[in-house]
Amino acid sequence: MGCLLWIRQSFLSFILFHLHFQTTSSLLFSSNFFSSQHLCSHDQSLALIQFKDSFSINTSASWEVCGHPKTKLWKEGTDCCSWDGVTCDKKTGQVIELDLACSMLYGTLHSKSPLFSLHHLQKLDLSNNHFNNSHFSSRFGQFPHLTHLNLHNTGFSGRVPSEISHLSKLVSLYLNGNLDLTLEPISLHKLVQNLTKLRELDLSGINMSLVVPNSFMNLSSSLSFLSLMNCGLQGKFPGNIFLRPNLETIYLFGNEGLIGSFRSSNESSALAYLDLSQNLIILVLSSINKLRGEISSSVCNLKSLQILDLSNNSLSGFVPQCLGNFSNSLSELNLGMNNLEGNIPSTFSEGNSLEYLNLNDNELEGNIPRSIINCTKLKVLDLGNNKIADAFPYFLEMLQELKVLVLRSNRLKGFVKGPTTKYAFSKLRIFDLSGNNFSGPLPTRYFIGLEAMMTFDEDMIYLRGTNFTGYNYSVRMTWKGLATKFSKIQSTLTSIDLSDNNFRGDLPDSIRKLKAFEQLNLSHKSLRGYIQPSLGTLTNLESLDLSSNLLSGRIPRQLADLTFLQVLNLSYNLLEGPIPEGKQFNTFDRGSFEGNLGLCGFSITKECSSGKTPPLAPSCMKGGHSTLFEEGFGWKAVAMGYGCRFVFGTTIGYIVFRTGKPAWLVRMVQGQRYQKTSRTKSARINPIL
Repeated sequence: MGCLLWIRQSFLSFILFHLHFQTTSSLLFSSNFFSSQHLCSHDQSLALIQFKDSFSINTSASWEVCGHPKTKLWKEGTDCCSWDGVTCDKKTGQVIELDLACSMLYGTLHSKSPLFSLHHLQKLDLSNNHFNNSHFSSRFGQFPHLTHLNLHNTGFSGRVPSEISHLSKLVSLYLNGNLDLTLEPISLHKLVQNLTKLRELDLSGINMSLVVPNSFMNLSSSLSFLSLMNCGLQGKFPGNIFLRPNLETIYLFGNEGLIGSFRSSNESSALAYLDLSQNLIILVLSSINKLRGEISSSVCNLKSLQILDLSNNSLSGFVPQCLGNFSNSLSELNLGMNNLEGNIPSTFSEGNSLEYLNLNDNELEGNIPRSIINCTKLKVLDLGNNKIADAFPYFLEMLQELKVLVLRSNRLKGFVKGPTTKYAFSKLRIFDLSGNNFSGPLPTRYFIGLEAMMTFDEDMIYLRGTNFTGYNYSVRMTWKGLATKFSKIQSTLTSIDLSDNNFRGDLPDSIRKLKAFEQLNLSHKSLRGYIQPSLGTLTNLESLDLSSNLLSGRIPRQLADLTFLQVLNLSYNLLEGPIPEGKQFNTFDRGSFEGNLGLCGFSITKECSSGKTPPLAPSCMKGGHSTLFEEGFGWKAVAMGYGCRFVFGTTIGYIVFRTGKPAWLVRMVQGQRYQKTSRTKSARINPIL
């Protein structure tokens, strides 16, 4: 019995020892494991305590909404890796992250601060504390492993040290909100050159008035966020920044005098948000990123804006009404080639500076607002390719500076009677009404007043803004048979396009006065009559399209003298006779003449046979004598055609007129001749316009 009791006690003792051993071993192992995972070194723990003690806790040092005194519970002798805001490497126990944002720290951060002994830091966030205008220490550049640095709203002053550029692994850098900081050009240059991995950069509020905006040209291609608000930037901002493949957000708010010309490129862009409000002078975002969505009325907060170009994107919705009167300094407005709908703003106010208004290629409807006459400086108006349903806007005649008027491809209708003011469109160089539903007589009375097309412009300049920006005006129209966008409008460019309407009447001789114009398109109408030989005097003409009309008679040989003529389309008329040869006419193929069954000649490989020659157009009287009798009948051809019978006919004619018999034949011939002469004189006194 005693033996059994001893065995039982021994067994229990063994079990208890074994359990104790396992528990102790587990505790020791656990302790060693966690020590190896989290216990920070004494020197780092001490550095953090000393850093904490160098500041006081002040509730006003951080924003109230985020304020939390993280360092308040830091205790010496405890594992610093467990402290609030501290993260250690799980293997080495080194402090690699220090997040003290909104920790209510108040005091001076000296260059000898123990903070700078934490050499293994990868992330450092001291944002929203108040370091009492501390000097921005160059020792911030001595964290070789740092990838994230956030010193937003920390109260630093002085210059941003160039040593920041030593942080070559930086992915994000936030220095914004330190209004007493200055970033000098040399420091920015080094920063841009060395921080090639940057994805986020915020320098808002830092004084960069000495920085040339072009310094940002070579920023990291990885950049996705850029904020340069209220930095005092002036001058031209490099447009290639907006084509960075990863750039999604840009803030350039509040930089007086900042100019941006961000034009089209074959490169794609990830830009999703852009803020250029307040004092921006120029905003050109055409074709760079296919911007989508609606145009916010907040754009009207850009009171100093001179140029707004959002063309060739995918913008939709309505045009904000405020665009008509939000800024008296706005001189160029281009919203063309988008998907905008609704009405054109009717709010153009008196005293505005608008010189260029382009709303082409949208879905705009309604009327052309009469308030446009308040744009007294307007030079270019392009409303082409919309759904505007209106009559001809005669009130536009009041715009005495207008050089380009494009109303093509809309739903305009009714008669275009002619000018209602004395100097209507006197400076107009491009007049495009094509592709509408205008009807009635051809508005030839306007041709008489187009003084700018009557004289040559020797300057060969481009139409552009009169302000210092030099913004070039552009326009879309049909040129030489092709839909063309002119990204620059040369001052010598002159064109009249009234094609694809329901105009009727004769081809006016008054066109001969427009010596300077380069293109005439009167195709797809119901024009009748002859092609005037006087068109041959338009030596500057490069493109002539009279196709799909009811023109008859011969092609005047004078057209062959137009040495600059590159495009000729006379197809589908009722023209007859031989096609002139020589010079430019030898370069035109059969397409220029097809659909005229009576034509013949080399160009259409149809041989001309001898016989009756179709008449030419009546020409103006010279010196009181008609050339119709000499040119229209062509006596030489008649004589050659009839051969010896000419002698007989001449003899009989002499006898008839000499003797006056038979009297009925003499009266008939003299009467017809008198009528022709009178009709020609009348045409000279009252020419067809």
